[in-house]
Amino acid sequence: MKKLFLTITLVSLFFALHAQENEGTLKTLIAQSFTYFPQFKELGQAVDVEQQRITLARSAGLPSVQATGSYRYTNPVSEISIPAGDKVINFNIMPKSNYNTSLDASYTIWDFGVVKAGVDRAKAGLQYAKDNLEFNQNQMAFQVGGIYYQIAYLKEAIAIQDSVISFLEDNRKDTEIKFKNGDALKYDVLSIQSTIDQERNRKIDLQNSLNKQYALMEYATGTRIKTGSSNFVFPVENKYDLNEALAEAQNNHPEFRLIKDRVQQAEAELKVSQTGGKPSLVMSGGTGYKNGFTPDLDKFRYNYAAGVTLNIPIYQGGRAKKQIRLSQSQLLQTKFSEESLSNAYRNDIQQAMIDITSNTSSLVNSGRQVTEAKEAQKLAHSRYRNGIGTYLELTNASTNVQKAELTNLQYKYQLCVAQLTIAKLTGLKYW
Repeated sequence: MKKLFLTITLVSLFFALHAQENEGTLKTLIAQSFTYFPQFKELGQAVDVEQQRITLARSAGLPSVQATGSYRYTNPVSEISIPAGDKVINFNIMPKSNYNTSLDASYTIWDFGVVKAGVDRAKAGLQYAKDNLEFNQNQMAFQVGGIYYQIAYLKEAIAIQDSVISFLEDNRKDTEIKFKNGDALKYDVLSIQSTIDQERNRKIDLQNSLNKQYALMEYATGTRIKTGSSNFVFPVENKYDLNEALAEAQNNHPEFRLIKDRVQQAEAELKVSQTGGKPSLVMSGGTGYKNGFTPDLDKFRYNYAAGVTLNIPIYQGGRAKKQIRLSQSQLLQTKFSEESLSNAYRNDIQQAMIDITSNTSSLVNSGRQVTEAKEAQKLAHSRYRNGIGTYLELTNASTNVQKAELTNLQYKYQLCVAQLTIAKLTGLKYW
């Protein structure tokens, strides 16, 4: 029975681990980060909070009903003395013990748009919360994309290191044979082994960096990715010129929408400020039971009342006008920030486009360099085996191949990151 339980536990653990570890396409990883990363739960809750603010703002225009009950003991109370023949009759005009129960209601008939301005301000806050969620999704997608392509780069760099190490090990074997036959020196064998050790240390450094990127990916998405092959093909090709890309960013990027939301919030705040000091017309009424009515002051009696109140503020120390001026200044400040953001985005987009053009051109040249370096390596290897070439020629040829392949890989990576940056800046939802 214990063996069966242990087997079931191990199988369950295997499937749980398998579920957390996958190949992880870029779109899948980005989508998973939106549901896994704790910050998005907070941002989603912020949207719900703003929706509640709208409900709260609307409630300010609804009728108000309240029930009250009170008891008050008063001593002494006023008395009236009335002569009645030879006697003087004394009686109180109010009871010492006062009881009151009532149901009161009030409703603002006319408020000069105070409630509407408050609701509009709350709606602007809701839109800001929604766009802020999208803005953070855009940022997270860029971060996940950067980690994803950094992992791809490091995998390919490690593969290049493996090929270099394999080439050097083959030549070390050849050199050891030559050394035994007297055609090479012990120095040659030791030099090749030293070079192999250096390349292995470089591979260790690359593997260390790769493991850190895996940890970052797990931090962002909760997923461990397998070390399968990756490439640098970005899902969407950039087809914009500078002005088109900037216009796309201004129309679609969440950060620009956040600026527009802030403008709407400032405008809504200004309208709220403009309602300060306005009159209000309130209808109120109440009904209930209380004592204190003559002739029997202690008897509970039914009563009711209704009326209309017009409230006209006359002087409030100029607070309303000062608040309006403050809201106008804040609105103007927000509009200026949109111009600053456009200027910054123009510069960032231009830099990314320069990188795309430069890396695209460099890839053509680096591709030829890789082909030429590999051909030179084959010749050097053949010459060395046949006793014509030297160890120095061999190591130079190997180093040149490594440099050419790493340079080509670097251009691919930089081109992909530049395309990822353009997508981020234009607000493209490539996920």
